[in-house]
Amino acid sequence: MHTEISNPMDYNAAFYIRLSKEDDSDKESESVGNQRSLLKAFAQQHRLNVVGEYADDGYSGGNFDRPDFQRMIGDIEAGRVNMVLTKDMSRLGRDYIQTGYYMEKYFPARQVRYISILDGVDTGVDSTANDITPFRAIMNDMYAKDISKKITSVKRDKQRKGLFIGGKAPYGYRLSPDEKNVIVVDEPAAKVVRRMFQMALDGLSCRRIAAQLNAEGVPPPAVYANLTPSRQGPYSGQWATERVTATLKNEVYIGNMVQGRSRKINYKIKECRRVPPEDWVIVEETHEPLVRHEDFAKVQLLIESRQRTRSRTHDFLLKGLIFCHECGYPLGVINRKSGGRELLYFVCRTYQRFTKESACTCHCVRVEAITAAVLEQINALCQQYLDRSKAKQTVTTRQIQLASGDTREKELTALQAQEQSLTVKLDSVYNDKLAGVLDETDFQRIYGGMKQQRQRLQAQIRQAQSAQPPPALPEQQAQELVNRFLAGTGENRELLVSLISRIELTEAKELHIFWRFPAIGTNAR
Repeated sequence: MHTEISNPMDYNAAFYIRLSKEDDSDKESESVGNQRSLLKAFAQQHRLNVVGEYADDGYSGGNFDRPDFQRMIGDIEAGRVNMVLTKDMSRLGRDYIQTGYYMEKYFPARQVRYISILDGVDTGVDSTANDITPFRAIMNDMYAKDISKKITSVKRDKQRKGLFIGGKAPYGYRLSPDEKNVIVVDEPAAKVVRRMFQMALDGLSCRRIAAQLNAEGVPPPAVYANLTPSRQGPYSGQWATERVTATLKNEVYIGNMVQGRSRKINYKIKECRRVPPEDWVIVEETHEPLVRHEDFAKVQLLIESRQRTRSRTHDFLLKGLIFCHECGYPLGVINRKSGGRELLYFVCRTYQRFTKESACTCHCVRVEAITAAVLEQINALCQQYLDRSKAKQTVTTRQIQLASGDTREKELTALQAQEQSLTVKLDSVYNDKLAGVLDETDFQRIYGGMKQQRQRLQAQIRQAQSAQPPPALPEQQAQELVNRFLAGTGENRELLVSLISRIELTEAKELHIFWRFPAIGTNAR
């Protein structure tokens, strides 16, 4: 099989053994014991001095980040090993690029002789078997690629069937001790999840929920699962706002299996990339839910409403619901002292950013006054709606869809109007530069800011055009919400978000309210 090793005493040999799932460990010929026996017989036949055995059991040949392989490399660097024996080349590795690097560059540079017994490869002699080594490496690589595809296909099939294939169950659940690929409720963590959803329904922001859990010493998911963080930071072991948000937005808590949110780049690279939500694998009703569907939907509306505003220390009832009627942007809030107390005022953000360009008007008005006016209007409209629904309860599904679509169409129209207005202003600014009205510094500052604003608008327009219309409230649910509002719980954010999709304030201090169900009509004041 090999030429005689004429000077065996010059070598300190190392056995390298590797076995992984991709190698079909049911076959005795691939077992660790078989590899060891074959290597020992070869060493005894050629009277080799074996100084170490290095075995990676359960490690893929697709990469070389294996503990015992790296330990062997360390011994080579230290001069303790100058011969490496493997059963065949695939034991060394299946990545043809890395395998070629070690066989043709690394080992020769360090005067290490490599022998693959079954392949007849011996870098210490000149033979035709060595000449075809690159082709053998490529074939081994192709085998690894094919196995990777098959494993991925099996996993995707399990995901589509709603079977859980992760190593750790989502927070609030645990792996079933009786059934494979099934998750069951983990009651201690489930209590925390249910409480988080209730806190969100009570109007607490994700930041405040995280702060409350940290203040009470509730362990976050990683700590609860006894996982060691990859990097220690000042907030390790603490609930973060992002973790609370991700928990509240996870459909797993309404009984849906959500998987495939990240994928490996390819079979050679461990790094994963996030997958867009539309490509996630979601299977409904696969396990016991922790929260009701309607509560989950309300929490999503609350989270969405808060995302429309910047991070502020000010909390107010209409946060994320109130917009400028003229430019379509959410209204910001500023505080001013008056008579020894701080008062909050609504103000148009477009006006704040581009005051000199007259992009919009101030809309400055007290938050307290607008909130009272909104509640008064909602109260009146709810009463009218209730009276009307008692007289005639014949609202059709088609009418509901039209009302919902009308609101979204208004939002899209407002965005498109903003884009057109900005385009005109950009042209005007450019003309001012050409006419010498603006110097280069002012032009770059104004033009750059307005151009960025237009790009954001264009992104919002694309998102609005591709978005599906939100489901309208059923008539019965709408009446229940109206009754709750009229019963005196009108200052509940969860209730407001459930009833109202948008409120617009005009420069003339008129209010336009857009409902999530077919109301009497948009009212103005």
